[in-house]
Amino acid sequence: MTITRTDLEALDRADELAPLRALFALPEGVIYLDGNSLGALPKATPARVAEVVQREWGQGLIRSWNDAGWMATPARVGDKIAKLVGAASGSVMVADSTSVNLFKLLGAALAARPGRRVIVSERRNFPTDLYIAEGLAALLDQGHELRLVEPEGIAAAIGEDTAVVMLTHVNYHTGAMYDMDAITRAAHEKGALMLWDLAHSAGAVPVDLAGCDVDLAVGCGYKFLNGGPGAPAFLYVAPRLQNALRYPLTGWLGHASPFAFETGYRPGQGIARTMVGTPPVLSLAALEVGIDIALQAPMEQVRAKSVRQTTIFAELLEQVGAGLGFQLASPRDAARRGSQVCLAHGQAYAIMQALIGRGVIGDFRAPDILRFGITPLYTRYVDLFDAAEALRAVMAGGEWQAPEHQTRRAVT
Repeated sequence: MTITRTDLEALDRADELAPLRALFALPEGVIYLDGNSLGALPKATPARVAEVVQREWGQGLIRSWNDAGWMATPARVGDKIAKLVGAASGSVMVADSTSVNLFKLLGAALAARPGRRVIVSERRNFPTDLYIAEGLAALLDQGHELRLVEPEGIAAAIGEDTAVVMLTHVNYHTGAMYDMDAITRAAHEKGALMLWDLAHSAGAVPVDLAGCDVDLAVGCGYKFLNGGPGAPAFLYVAPRLQNALRYPLTGWLGHASPFAFETGYRPGQGIARTMVGTPPVLSLAALEVGIDIALQAPMEQVRAKSVRQTTIFAELLEQVGAGLGFQLASPRDAARRGSQVCLAHGQAYAIMQALIGRGVIGDFRAPDILRFGITPLYTRYVDLFDAAEALRAVMAGGEWQAPEHQTRRAVT
């Protein structure tokens, strides 16, 4: 069945989430399909950050740690994120980067399973996750092993020697999504802890950390949560584990009484002990604006729109790319697909650069993936049609062959 632009205009008119698009500063003439890498700017963010800079910092000075509630911000914003990932209040903290949080939680998981030496993960997991695991294993120097397998082999790879299973819920490279409940149960059946990376899930797909009895999780603030470049990340620790785990990074804000300035470390209670250093107040202010917008959108509506849009877009791209060497790299089954559509092509980098030149912004992932993120809060249905038509023009005119599209830039 042929999908027309008129069909998609009708879907936009009926879209219950359509009013949220007006909350974002989206440039004219740009179709932004990279919110799974960097979310768009909420219109309210500049004013909120300016308020923190000019009033809270400029006028309040150091008093704002108390008077403006700066010190409580990581836990308060964490509680807001908890609503997006199916977690209880007091189980999510905003802190550090995803990589640092992963180091903290992975180290704690290995310490909690001292007789086990295996970390199980997917071969195509996001590289930083694997690098952190490799580095931690080398640092411990106790014979720990990072066991990498294909996605379909995860459950079989979990054994009595597995300390922790570390997976990204939605794969960055293909958009393939794991069954969180099934994999978590498989880990627990073998006595292993389960650590999920929610970088491509939080704010985009339904997540139920408490309902799935997940042990640990990390996530990113600058993708679907629209917190801005380098936004602080978050971590989750199940309440049943919070006072039992020992973390490899024990900073002053994780201390039971930070301003007692004691010489020795006494861990704080609950999720507070996951803190390390001083909260990045300006970045937290920007992140909170994005999260507040996400909380306006019922997740069932977000997911329904995401499924419909990724399905339509995959069909449009396959129609346009027929016979031109493209292959759909994302799962066709919507239940196994996150909020992105990926195509494989031997000239993926140059093709994506040509698309960006036409104002259709996605990104490239080595070695051969064109990646398009769907952010239901602001992606329109007509954007999908227009993006597909731009791809048609790029291929028909051989635009990707232009010399300026052949040189790899620092960020792809």
